[in-house]
Amino acid sequence: MNSLLASILLYAALMIALGAVLSRRVRKSEDFLVAGRRLGPGLVFATFLAANIGAGSTVGATGLGYRIGWSAWWWVGAAGIGSLVLANTVGPRIWYWARAEGFHTLGDYLEYRYSRSVRGAVALLLWPATVVLFSAQLIAISVILDVVAGIPRWQGSLLGGLVVLSYFVAGGFFSAARINLLQVGVKLAGFVLAVPFALHFAGGWGSIARALAERPLPSGYSSPTGIGVSGILYYLALLAPSFVVSPGLIQKIYGARSARAARVGVNCNAAALLLFAAIPPCLGIVAAARFPGLADTQLALPMVMTELLPTWLGALALAAVFSAELSACDAVLFMLSTSLTVDLYRTYVRPNATEGEMLAASRFSAAAGGVLGVAVALSAPAILDALTFFYSMLSVGLAAPLLSGLYSRKPDARAALAAISASVPLVVVLHFGAAGRILGFLNPAAIGIAFSFAVLWGVTLVRPAARAA
Repeated sequence: MNSLLASILLYAALMIALGAVLSRRVRKSEDFLVAGRRLGPGLVFATFLAANIGAGSTVGATGLGYRIGWSAWWWVGAAGIGSLVLANTVGPRIWYWARAEGFHTLGDYLEYRYSRSVRGAVALLLWPATVVLFSAQLIAISVILDVVAGIPRWQGSLLGGLVVLSYFVAGGFFSAARINLLQVGVKLAGFVLAVPFALHFAGGWGSIARALAERPLPSGYSSPTGIGVSGILYYLALLAPSFVVSPGLIQKIYGARSARAARVGVNCNAAALLLFAAIPPCLGIVAAARFPGLADTQLALPMVMTELLPTWLGALALAAVFSAELSACDAVLFMLSTSLTVDLYRTYVRPNATEGEMLAASRFSAAAGGVLGVAVALSAPAILDALTFFYSMLSVGLAAPLLSGLYSRKPDARAALAAISASVPLVVVLHFGAAGRILGFLNPAAIGIAFSFAVLWGVTLVRPAARAA
């Protein structure tokens, strides 16, 4: 067993042990689902940043930097911009509703604001999409472990799934929010230190520039705006809305002890994302200079870790990537298990479920979702492909009903259902048919969101809104 693999196994064991200890404090479903609604700004910051720095922000964004250079900043940067919007608009506003009405999931809000049918429609959209996102995080883990330890990718996916299930199924959001503190510290230390060491061992920027000058590169490779206005708008339209309407992130806000704690914590997360966004492109550019011609650009980050960094830092960087993917995994399991438990089990199967039954259902849902995610990971083609589809479906299905419902009393359940049922099939057709941009920056997600708003408000204005039964 090499030292890198040994370090990651020890780190995994530490997280499992912490999960076991913290789970003893979880005695009711309120703890599992919303961490008892006691999270201060620091824990809100940690659990948000842990969720938002995952596969796409590390392995995927570094591979994107390998291909397009500094413009890859916009992948994580768009998440930071979306987080700013969430922190200062939707987040505090929906926190007050959640505290007053006892919401546990976004579905609770949708049923309260519209109807049970809207809750059900969004849940049916959410479940497969979250499984895809979970699989993307496991793919990233398997890619890293394949390169650094020669572990077959299916085994890497199983290992990642086993670790996150071990600490999340027992303690839910209560345990995950506290373990996220450790994960955020490790990932920030690993990535921040990786940049100067990678530059040093690659010979500095001068050597990197000379190596890149000898190869054909996309225009604008050395500029963060090299992809042009249409490219920047493409990433903003694709990604930013997801960080405003994500059910998982909104449900994390439910766990804040006050609206101020939510606002401060999410704003700090946004600032950290905007700064972190420069790290993956930098490491991708270093990899492009030192390891040209990679057949799979997802290998850019693990190549830097194993070939350019000293052993001790390689182990820390590996733990940072592992932390990033695991924390994103537990965020997805949180989103999936809470929706299955509250939106399906309590709403349709057992409305009078006891606290013990709800807690058991939460743990079972998390375990079932994790197993299914591992299965999907074995067949998903690439990290960014999986994430792109998830972000598109999530944004299109939720943006119009959520935002319109928060800021206006006019739209009703009929309008919300019309928007969802019309826009989601459209974006699926566009995503798999157009496979990318349509008319410049107007990607399938942007078109779907615009169409969803148009349908919702068209129905609302044509037929006077009536309060859903």
